[in-house]
Amino acid sequence: KHYLCGYCAAFTNIAVTFPIQKVLFRQQLYGLKTKDAVHQLQKDGIRNLYRGILPPLMQKTTTLALMFGLYEDFSSLLHSHTSAPELLTRSMAAVLAGTTEAVLTPFERVQTLLQDYKHHDKFTNTYQAFKVLKVHGMREYYRGLVPILLRNGPSNALFFGLRGPIKQCLPEATSYSTHLVNDFICGGLLGAMLGFLFFPVNVVKTRMQAQIGGEFQSFSKVFVKIWLERDRKLIHLFRGAHLNYHRSVLSWGIINATYEFLLKLL
Repeated sequence: KHYLCGYCAAFTNIAVTFPIQKVLFRQQLYGLKTKDAVHQLQKDGIRNLYRGILPPLMQKTTTLALMFGLYEDFSSLLHSHTSAPELLTRSMAAVLAGTTEAVLTPFERVQTLLQDYKHHDKFTNTYQAFKVLKVHGMREYYRGLVPILLRNGPSNALFFGLRGPIKQCLPEATSYSTHLVNDFICGGLLGAMLGFLFFPVNVVKTRMQAQIGGEFQSFSKVFVKIWLERDRKLIHLFRGAHLNYHRSVLSWGIINATYEFLLKLL
């Protein structure tokens, strides 16, 4: 049931927040201000607003199903086979779940290409994007894998490790609706915090995955290149972080509340 609840929570989230994610994506890739990124999407037209939704829908639903499901499975497995403290086994379970999720990198890769207006004339759907990448070999599907691994494991460990303590700090829930509100607040705060913390990693990931063919540059090399392009100013590296913060509050609030809601129903 943990897998099913994670899947449904991700589906609900993607359907609601995808347009916001597209604005954020343009900011990460081109360093645009919010109004410029929104204007760029307006020029693309309403027909292209949900362009590229299939890969994140497939990737996120599967990823969150694995994130919640594998976390529970790995936690039970490690707890029954080791005598390590529960905090350590649950942290390791979260990292293992996050690392396993990286298998789905090709979907995140294709989503990046479909959202970049520079590739609009190269392909019109997910199938075509996968077909174009196939020409360059299997490795091309996993461009940007390193930043994804750097993001997934630690963020999972922090999410599952802090979810309980944060909820305990909130006013005690006395009804079903207040439980739902607390779950939304808890998930939203955690998602926003982790989204901000790992924002530079996602900026590098987006830049790496926007490329088709050519040299596979290291994470550090791409990071330095972006750092120099943005005048060596930290604030420029975090362009779009404020929108990502608000999107993450909504996104992870929906995910956590939906997950806990469905978990109680099943």
